[in-house]
Amino acid sequence: MADKKVILVTGGTGLVGNGIKAAMEKEGKREDEEWHFVSSKDADLQDRASTEALFDKVKPTHVIHLAALVGGLYRNLKYNLDFFRINSQINDNILSTAHKFKVKKVISCLSTCIFPDKTTYPIDETMVHNGPPHDSNFGYSFSKRMIDVQNKGYHTQHGCNFTSVIPTNVFGPHDNFNLEDGHVLPGLIRKVFDAQAGGTPFVIWGTGSPRRQFIYSLDLGRLFLWVMREYNEVAPIILSVGEEDEISIKEAADLVVEAVGFKGEVVQDTSKSDGQFKKTASNAKLRKYLPDFKFTPIKQAIKETCDWYAANADKVRK
Repeated sequence: MADKKVILVTGGTGLVGNGIKAAMEKEGKREDEEWHFVSSKDADLQDRASTEALFDKVKPTHVIHLAALVGGLYRNLKYNLDFFRINSQINDNILSTAHKFKVKKVISCLSTCIFPDKTTYPIDETMVHNGPPHDSNFGYSFSKRMIDVQNKGYHTQHGCNFTSVIPTNVFGPHDNFNLEDGHVLPGLIRKVFDAQAGGTPFVIWGTGSPRRQFIYSLDLGRLFLWVMREYNEVAPIILSVGEEDEISIKEAADLVVEAVGFKGEVVQDTSKSDGQFKKTASNAKLRKYLPDFKFTPIKQAIKETCDWYAANADKVRK
């Protein structure tokens, strides 16, 4: 098939990679697409030779770049330099190898934490470089920002179609439920199940007042398919529910408690840091392209994620 797409997905066995797989299976696989979901077992993306060997083996026409060193608030606070150096190495290897192998399109996954800490809300795609990010995760944030710089550079200097997406807080099946380095929603889910099993209080770290936009991994997967097939701007695009769907950490915790049917005591440990209070993102650009896209209701998405965790807890507990 002359126009067959060979799509390489780095970090393809994680939360977002599995969301893309689920979305593809839900809508039906396309005959003109051949997908390769790879993990760190397939290549060391910090190593240029290993990265080139992967590209030589798969021979991708398209790359969805998800691979990254990631972690929650407390791991970022401790290892900012590691987050910057390792992610910068991975990103440079992927983009430069994609250019060398004449890949038609690369979509890299960024994060809303790249936006300036001191800013006006809602944030949008034009504001990425308008000031320093929050100090708690500056290493990860700056490494991700540099992908946008490289995309522009590869386009202006070499004509490459390299772009990026900026999801808000992703959650869903196959998430990282580790309490040390997982993100907020999987951490809340893990804690509720642990409290239920141990007959102990469910402890929410911080005041519960910070607000977040959460996007279900299945919805994000559907949007990634659209970006890969249809979106042709080099400038990034925010993939998020609307501003009106932003909820507090306490509200998210309450939805988890309801989904699990937890009847025990709920305690807030206000000695723990809240992190950034809000990072409300505008999805106006996305809505310009996809005005009728339907997101999964947050209550349903959290319930499905809790049910998945309950069925897979023995495998995903770390």
